[in-house]
Amino acid sequence: MSESIHTVTHAIIMAAGTGTRLQPVTLSTPKPLVKVNGNRMIETIIQGLRLHGITTIYVVVGYLKEQFGFLEKNYPGLSLIENPYYDRCNNISSLFVAREHIGGSIILDGDQIIQNSNALEPRFIRSGYNCVWRDEPTDEWVLEVTDSIVTGCSRVGASGGWQLYSVSRWTKSDGLRLKRHVEIEFIEKKNTTIFWDDIALFRYPDEYRLGIKAMEADDVIEVDTLEELIKLDPSYKG
Repeated sequence: MSESIHTVTHAIIMAAGTGTRLQPVTLSTPKPLVKVNGNRMIETIIQGLRLHGITTIYVVVGYLKEQFGFLEKNYPGLSLIENPYYDRCNNISSLFVAREHIGGSIILDGDQIIQNSNALEPRFIRSGYNCVWRDEPTDEWVLEVTDSIVTGCSRVGASGGWQLYSVSRWTKSDGLRLKRHVEIEFIEKKNTTIFWDDIALFRYPDEYRLGIKAMEADDVIEVDTLEELIKLDPSYKG
């Protein structure tokens, strides 16, 4: 019996953080608005989403939030959601303020560059993350996958596994489940310093049957440090 195919209806972009590892560039510019070779990182995401007809987009803002206002003017269907906890909580707080929109969404970090819009394909079978197969060692999060189901995750990296990227899709039913778990962790347990990804991968793994969306290594570029930014755009050197 074939499994149902789901389709993303909207997107949530996490853009509230302070981007400390990109200082001094981010002292005056939020990391998602940093230009790499002339293009703002977050706009490569928005434009990639729109190519797939995803125009309902929620951008969660916090640090230097006033600088994001132009996005609402330039991209019809895009709305800003303020995260008032951004400076004292981890990114679980960003998903908490956007929790009503999780079901049917694609969730992305705003500080990455979309080089191939196919990475944002809206059709999917299981909730889960975009991944790249790595034979070589990596210190990024790596998923174990058995029979197309995620069976484990290493925070400290591995070799011969699926490296997780900050692009994930959620069915309506898993979205409701994730919403409830976010509320439990953030409100009841006051676990405000965890990553929101911890919820399905570490806190409640038995309540999800996640899959992966395979992509190529250059489809999405994550920019974590100033050194990585300079390598991509030498104009930031010095």
